[in-house]
Amino acid sequence: MMISCFFICVFAVLINKVFLQDTVDVEAVIGGSVLLPCSSTEHDHKLQGINVHWRHSGSKIVCDITEGSHSQEKQDPEYKNRTETFPEEYKRGNFSIKLHKLIYADAGKYICYITHSSEHPTVQLIINGV
Repeated sequence: MMISCFFICVFAVLINKVFLQDTVDVEAVIGGSVLLPCSSTEHDHKLQGINVHWRHSGSKIVCDITEGSHSQEKQDPEYKNRTETFPEEYKRGNFSIKLHKLIYADAGKYICYITHSSEHPTVQLIINGV
């Protein structure tokens, strides 16, 4: 009985971790800056082979981090010169970005896709007036 209870508890935790990715709500003000959090706890963080893709509203390319470098090649024009990354944090599994000069259109859902990981941290950005 105790063993089956243990397995049920472990199973519930794993389902929550894999399937019910929690969304973090973040509030910021128009014209300001905001940190959009994204961390991975899944694996050893060797930068070779790890790519991180930040997307807004499902398809807008906010930021790509390719093997430890912030790539702006395919970045959506509305995010050019407004995103900041933290390369010194990548080896710790921290792929958070900072978005500057916020506008109302920045509000919405952001997803951080980390290659070779089932983790896809999601951030709901709420923009408030001045």
